[in-house]
Amino acid sequence: MKPEPKKPDLTGRGRQFESDFLERFSHCPPLTPLFVYAPLVFWLLWLSVHEQLSVGTISGYFVAGVFLWTLAEYWLHRLVFHFDKIPKFYYFIHGIHHDYPNDRGRLVMPPGASALPALGFWLLARWLLGYELALPAFAGFAVGYLWYDMTHFWTHVARPRSRWGKYLRRHHMVHHFKTPDKRFGVSTPFWDMVFGTLR
Repeated sequence: MKPEPKKPDLTGRGRQFESDFLERFSHCPPLTPLFVYAPLVFWLLWLSVHEQLSVGTISGYFVAGVFLWTLAEYWLHRLVFHFDKIPKFYYFIHGIHHDYPNDRGRLVMPPGASALPALGFWLLARWLLGYELALPAFAGFAVGYLWYDMTHFWTHVARPRSRWGKYLRRHHMVHHFKTPDKRFGVSTPFWDMVFGTLR
């Protein structure tokens, strides 16, 4: 029989490391991903123009990159972040966030943790598309990632006024507090609809 899930601590802060020095790097101020990845996006787009790609090509691959991020976000959240077969691994990468959902220092991914997967996705894009087309595609992918990270922070701290904002916040809070095995999309519920994990 599966044990009862731990009730979330709405005011506490968990720890990932025994070392105070390492623990400091496991927390991340909310705007840090923007400061790290936004310049990268502009640099990739500048390189795309420098490679003399047309505006249509750059735009098309950029939009495709954003769209592909939403698919990657869904599967990363579903298969990797919720891989609870190895409890220590699960707690370290995502379980701590479910145990302490209001810990503001853990609502966006520290750049040190996102850099290695980002490099892997860049190398995959370059291998599949070639250097020139990977530039705008990966720029779009990075914008999709930033959209996800900022949306995730916002769903935890904001009080949305728009209908869409309220829906997105409720969608994510239901994932946290009622159905952690469903509603894996954060920036969009689209893939939950496609793969049957919306309800």
